[in-house]
Amino acid sequence: MAKGRVNVPSRRPFPFPFHRAWLILSVSFLTTLTAAGIRASPTVLIHPFEAEFGWSRVAIASAISLNLFLFGVAAPISGWLLDRFGPRRVMMVGLFTLAFGVGATTLMREFWQFFLLWGIIVGLGAGSVGSVLSATVANRWFVARRGLALGILNSASSTGQLIVLPLFMAIIVWSGWRAGSLLLAVFSLCIIPVIFLLMRDQPADLALEPYGAGDPGAGSAAPLASLRGVSSSSESMKLREVFRSSTFWLLAGSFFICGGTANGLIGTHLIPHSIDHGIPQVTAAATVGIMGGLNFVGTVLSGWMTDRVQPRKWLAMVYALRGLSLFILPFVTDYSGLFLFAVIYGLDWFATVPPTVALTADTFGRNSVGRVYGWIFLSHQLGAAIMATTAGAIRVWLGDYQVAFLAGGSIAMIAAGLAINIRPQPQKVTLRAVVEKPAST
Repeated sequence: MAKGRVNVPSRRPFPFPFHRAWLILSVSFLTTLTAAGIRASPTVLIHPFEAEFGWSRVAIASAISLNLFLFGVAAPISGWLLDRFGPRRVMMVGLFTLAFGVGATTLMREFWQFFLLWGIIVGLGAGSVGSVLSATVANRWFVARRGLALGILNSASSTGQLIVLPLFMAIIVWSGWRAGSLLLAVFSLCIIPVIFLLMRDQPADLALEPYGAGDPGAGSAAPLASLRGVSSSSESMKLREVFRSSTFWLLAGSFFICGGTANGLIGTHLIPHSIDHGIPQVTAAATVGIMGGLNFVGTVLSGWMTDRVQPRKWLAMVYALRGLSLFILPFVTDYSGLFLFAVIYGLDWFATVPPTVALTADTFGRNSVGRVYGWIFLSHQLGAAIMATTAGAIRVWLGDYQVAFLAGGSIAMIAAGLAINIRPQPQKVTLRAVVEKPAST
């Protein structure tokens, strides 16, 4: 008789009063929160670096732009590593890389060192435990409440900024930016043992099924798998098949604009814009924190809605709301106006991610999410990198960010049009027959 390969855990899991998927989600949330907070930190370093080193805003923005781009380049690589080696190892290596990059900045003296550490090392480290990790964990561990899980995990990015940016800015004002960087490095190292002890790659490692797997109406993954005629746990698409899909290019195009209007424009330049208009540094950073808090609500709501309405329609509405908020920003010159923008924009900041990931999983299969969404996220960060540099150049050329914000609002409306035209159809997966050799006797 041929022997089949069975994934048997080495020991029985500790009994929990809830499904282990929620503990995995919590560890992943903490990891993503830390990485996102560190990755966003350079935005509060622009003014301190201008004052201490004399570097120009365009030069600093170029390093941040490289950070954003490599954050995206790391996504398809991370997706491949996640699919091959599992989230646990990738998370530990990613956080160690972040700790090294941030900690080493306390010794830098030249611009090339900033470019290397924050631009390259931190960008790659954060990309390994970014949005692709959230997509992989949610689709491996959840069938029921998948959209909600995606919303919670992707809200970790804004929550990280909510916690890290005001704290980092306060430390900069009180003790200098080196003390803040050292604190971030130490915190990253402290999370690695937590991941080692609590994180697992997939439910089968603990002899479990994904949360809600026994409920036939739990989520969209099960019915879509049945349309393909294959098991959703065994399907995997080749990239050349993915690149032929119009859904992939519509998702990548809209996510390119998402990155440009989020990480590139607002994530990099909102605090400098606020300071340019006389708003105190800590107040500006705290406003971004408020925006992050509202984004937690908006992203979780987006995940909840993704379970209940057509994801493409919800995605189009989110982009339209973002466009409207960016049209308001050029007229913001005081704190009350900034607060109003933070409320509107905060609700849709990362709300694009749950429907985008859901459309990716429903079209290309759960076991292809890491690789496929990695390429889609690369387009997100390419847009972010281009907009970060372009907005900085516009600020130097024209003396303000008004044109950059109006352009951001316009392209966000284009993204809404791309999203509404998505017609997700489950892609056929080519299955290769596996011939089992007789067991030796």
